[in-house]
Formats: sequence, C-alpha cells, structure tokens
Amino acid sequence: MEGNIEILNLNMKPGNTLKVKGKISADTVGFSINLGSSSRDLAFHFNPRFNESVIVCNSKHSDSWQTELRVRHLPFFRGCTVKFFIEMLSDKFRVKLPDGHEVCFPNRHGYHNISYVSIVGGLKIISFKLT
Repeated sequence: MEGNIEILNLNMKPGNTLKVKGKISADTVGFSINLGSSSRDLAFHFNPRFNESVIVCNSKHSDSWQTELRVRHLPFFRGCTVKFFIEMLSDKFRVKLPDGHEVCFPNRHGYHNISYVSIVGGLKIISFKLT
C-alpha cells in the first residue's frame, strides 16, 4: 500500500476540476479518492477495486456510508501510470476516466465547497492540480 495523502484546505467549488496523475501499484487491490468536509463527511468517494473489476462511488454522512453506485467499467490497470479528472458541478461529480468514459455521481448533500481530500491505497501521486 502506498502512502496516504490528506489535504484539509482544498477549496474546491462547482466548476473546478481536480487533475490527478499517478502510478498504480502492481500489487494493489485498489485505491480511493475522497472529497468532502472531513473523513466523516464525504461528498464523493471514488474507489476503483481491482479484485472486483468495478468502480465504487459513494458518499458518507456523519461517518455512515450511504447507497453505493457500482460501475462495471474499470479502465485502470495495476502497474500503469494513469491520468484522470474529477469535475465538481453544482449537482454532481463527473469523473473523466483515462479511456474517455465518464462516471457521474450526484452531489447528494449539496456541497458548495470541498475543503477535504484524501487519497488512500495503491496510487502513488505524480501530480495533483486543482483548476
């Protein structure tokens, strides 16, 4: 497992895009990117899982996970370098995957500002930019 990253003052707003480039560990079961106000309150949990060949998206409110969205489209591969984009819109999060496919997940709690981000698991960050 790679080192985990936490940022507590991100200031992501609707219209912003998070550009992520990283190398996926050769032996990982997956990784996750979490956006919200804290680890207990997440607007968006993005979790590619290699052992299930699925991307799981979810949200968390007061430390309780909500209903998962499972996408059976996994364009990530262990040991590869990947680049993808997470765009925050007023009503949803849109992820542009490396193969051009998009995954959308509703902004269930109506977040207008994301201050917290964490990256956990087998993704070693090469670059990380908020635009």
